[in-house]
Amino acid sequence: MDGAPEPRRAEVVVTYRAPQDEREAIDATLADTARVVYLSDLHRERRAGALGGARALLSLHLQRELEGPGELDLIAGVGLVQLLSAGADHVPFERIAPEVPVASNAGAYARPMAEHVLALTLALGKRLPQNHAALARGGFDRRALNLELRSSVAGILGFGGIGQASAALFRAFDARIHAIGRGRAAAPDGVDRFGTLEDLDELLAGADVLVIALPLTRRTRGLIGRRELSLMKSHAILVNPARAAIVEEDALYEHLREHPSFSAGLDVWWQEPGRGDAFATRRPFFELPNLLGSPHNSALTRGALAAAARDAAENIRRFLAGERPLHLVDRGEYAD
Repeated sequence: MDGAPEPRRAEVVVTYRAPQDEREAIDATLADTARVVYLSDLHRERRAGALGGARALLSLHLQRELEGPGELDLIAGVGLVQLLSAGADHVPFERIAPEVPVASNAGAYARPMAEHVLALTLALGKRLPQNHAALARGGFDRRALNLELRSSVAGILGFGGIGQASAALFRAFDARIHAIGRGRAAAPDGVDRFGTLEDLDELLAGADVLVIALPLTRRTRGLIGRRELSLMKSHAILVNPARAAIVEEDALYEHLREHPSFSAGLDVWWQEPGRGDAFATRRPFFELPNLLGSPHNSALTRGALAAAARDAAENIRRFLAGERPLHLVDRGEYAD
């Protein structure tokens, strides 16, 4: 009817302190769908009203962002909690009403992380850290062997966005791809062998390079321990851009120390500091010449976070349009 007020648009509350480029990506994606409210812009007395009236949240680290008294209780009526992160292991599921769905941002960081995986693999496969250290000590071993990726086996443990993007780069080097996914199915295009976690031992034994691309869940925590490492080839390379706790810390340290031809490239750590704090490891990993590390920044290329924010906002748009959101998290994988 002419003159009738427009229906109030759904509110989306962004709970993390989003930089300007991420705000622009979120606002542009939801411009015709929702009113976007940034929690960091509100005085404390207005936060409760925004959270209580939200249809959807976009969050980076929900428990840290909703730290006010009772704020987590206010989201019991929210229709969707959308994460900016691909992982959901930091979500306090035990404190969120069971009827509130949570969606991860799976695949949003896959391409830059896959490039990082390849960089770590090539550096270790060509023994660059080891050879550099030897040269600095006066050594000059022309007979030191390198790994050639052509015809080698890249074992991809987890075949979501990161696993698939990594496999594509390894295929460019004519590596064979052995992958483990979530369900039993025919091998996807370009994958030579495909299985489930029940096939883990076979994957480990055959891999020249093992890429860990699984989420950290109750089932995958500590998945790679002393026994599993012992199954791997003596010259194999383990690359972990996913979550440190998938690999047992002590087991990996001892394996690297006892098997100098084995190597590991780690972008994630068992003890990661807060912003501005010093970094230290519980075991002296950086005394080992066959370890190459980076500070959990494999996803951080210029513009990557704005693109991820756009992907997350697009999933919220799907939800508000009545479509099923992508990448809904199975709470049973994380909490009772």
